[in-house]
Amino acid sequence: MKYIFIIILSLFSFNAFSQPFPIPDEKEVSFDVIRKKKVIGSLHTKFIDEDDKLILHSVLDIDVKILFFPAYKFFQETKETWVNGNFISIEGFTDFEDDREYKIIGNDNKDFFIASGMDGELELDKNIIPLNYWNISMLEENEVFDTQKGIMREIDVKKFNDEEIEISGISLNCEKYLFNASTNPKDKGPFPEYTLWYHNKELIKMEFKNPKDKKLIKIIRSDWSK
Repeated sequence: MKYIFIIILSLFSFNAFSQPFPIPDEKEVSFDVIRKKKVIGSLHTKFIDEDDKLILHSVLDIDVKILFFPAYKFFQETKETWVNGNFISIEGFTDFEDDREYKIIGNDNKDFFIASGMDGELELDKNIIPLNYWNISMLEENEVFDTQKGIMREIDVKKFNDEEIEISGISLNCEKYLFNASTNPKDKGPFPEYTLWYHNKELIKMEFKNPKDKKLIKIIRSDWSK
């Protein structure tokens, strides 16, 4: 189970309209994490307008039980800060089921973005953006900053034909993508291959196979009512 949750892991004002990703009317978005037709966790993001800043506060909380006994727990919390469409800082914490815990810090520092995580301090291109599936413009990048571990990953994205899917009983015509990312030597398994669906630039659904047991994991919007 430890490999399956590499997900990250997104106010109508001038600031909001200048962002490279959509902001829901409710200023928040929720997803169910589903395995074998059972909800095993949730992903929730709030969009907070603070002066000239937009903060994306995301929490991923997983709790898997087998025969009522805890089998796996995972927790990740991140706060991305954006100003006029520019990624300027991040604070994050990731707690795996084993002894691995990562505190992620990153800040725009004039000519570079200075970040720290699993690989220590990194001096990155100031235009780097975080690996956040909510941000569909991320799919145009060649490499991104993994907010779960505080490392860089190269990415490869393939666009499929549009596909109609059903969410909460509503049929949606969605853009469909296949997403792959490079593996870090310290990873304890391969980075899963994700399939992503977007409607009007909003993330609606994503899924991947757990590299360990090959079970399909689905992350589906739980608040869709449009």
